[in-house]
Amino acid sequence: MISASRSIRFTLAGLLLACSPLALTAALAKDQLVIDLTNEPSSLDPHKQWNPDSYYVYRNVFDNLVTRDDAGTIVPQIATSWKYNSDEEVVFQLREDVKFHDGTPLTAKDVAFSINRIINPAFASPQLGQFNKITSATATGDHEVTLKTNGAYPVLLAQLVKLSIVPQHAVEAKGDDAFNAAPVGSGPYKFVSWQKGVAVKLERNADYWGDKGEFATAEFRAVPDAATRIANLKAGTTDLVVGLDADLASQIEGSGTAKTLSVLTERIGYVKLNPNVAPFNDKRVREAVARAIDKDAIVNGLLGGVDKPAAQMATPSHFGFVEGIEGYEYDPAEAKRLVGEAGATGKAVAFATAPAFDQRIVQAVAQMVGETGLTVNIEMTDMATYLKRAQSEPASQPSIAFGRWSCACQDVDGVLFPLLHSSSSWASVSSPEINKRLEDARNTLDEKKRLEDYKAVSTFVATEVPLVPLYEAAIIYGAAKNLEWKPTANESLFLNRMSWKD
Repeated sequence: MISASRSIRFTLAGLLLACSPLALTAALAKDQLVIDLTNEPSSLDPHKQWNPDSYYVYRNVFDNLVTRDDAGTIVPQIATSWKYNSDEEVVFQLREDVKFHDGTPLTAKDVAFSINRIINPAFASPQLGQFNKITSATATGDHEVTLKTNGAYPVLLAQLVKLSIVPQHAVEAKGDDAFNAAPVGSGPYKFVSWQKGVAVKLERNADYWGDKGEFATAEFRAVPDAATRIANLKAGTTDLVVGLDADLASQIEGSGTAKTLSVLTERIGYVKLNPNVAPFNDKRVREAVARAIDKDAIVNGLLGGVDKPAAQMATPSHFGFVEGIEGYEYDPAEAKRLVGEAGATGKAVAFATAPAFDQRIVQAVAQMVGETGLTVNIEMTDMATYLKRAQSEPASQPSIAFGRWSCACQDVDGVLFPLLHSSSSWASVSSPEINKRLEDARNTLDEKKRLEDYKAVSTFVATEVPLVPLYEAAIIYGAAKNLEWKPTANESLFLNRMSWKD
């Protein structure tokens, strides 16, 4: 049965052509793709936010200079080629056949504007730490852009995979807030509407320069309740759902109408401890948290063994992953002793989380940490509120929070720099030594030197415990039986890479 939200108008001629009920059903099913997210996007301006629910949507509206193919290789997108004039200067040649959704040609000025916008500290992008090695972007021709960096920038291309190109004229004419409410990009899908708290609707860009999407329209719906997402998928009113765990995925198997799709990602699940806030300003209490958490029990007992326990804020797919880094061993008795020694027994802490996260894990961690003698109160807020606090001044950030992090760049610079460098809005740590290590690692093309620096930083995390890595996350999707799509480690939902199987 086709839901009313997926109905379309047919001309009489069209109905005559689709003469059989089967043909009509197939035509209806292929017209619109419906995706259930756990939350609505907090932003559709790609420079304002990059949390998953935002990222899923706006990556279809905008193009980037470069992208990754399904194998994870960096390939051209708006840029057709690039050349290093020096370690600090790269020249990009751009496509000449790209138009924004309002019909305006995309030029080098738009690319330069987009880059300069996101690296402007006054703009205060939460992505600034990913791009602040770029010092300038200049249009050196109608279809040529020159980027300059502050020293060598070994992860430049990996970071540019995430930097979307916005139209200068539209942003300046509308202003940031209005642009966020009705974004204009050059990607394979156009923005149609955003009904807050309900859904974002997109339509296929018929003039797209690249591979066009198979679906005429797409709808990203906010469905916080996992059981509802599963029910929608099994009923056929949804084609793709995110945010599943192994237990939820088991409800899909055998349904006959849906299937599960999964991939091990570069995303790390972790607990963040704020060393500026009592009781976590005492290293003994931070160590106690690390010793209290049974990572194997979480992975095998809650995550179905699909994910992997993590000892550092990196996966083997990241450059900068260092063999041999181990955190404190699981030892609940020692954890309880440390909390008592620090005089923190009975201290209440608010454990920050949001609906997008697996609350079974949050609850398990809260219980484990609570067994140390701390009183742990889970503090659930919507994602936008959670992100605002997580990116506030260090002393205002949560004392303890659950998070999942992916830079989509496969280089630990994109993880460790934003989480630990004191210039980042995400960081609650202020260590001159760690700042220097992170800066040195992103200022050299010498891979051996970079690995030495990242080993030092990961050792700091393991011993000083501003973060407790928990697991290397697998992402599980539920999909309609006939949806053809290959999930990738960087968790992008590219609509023009999906299709219906006949």
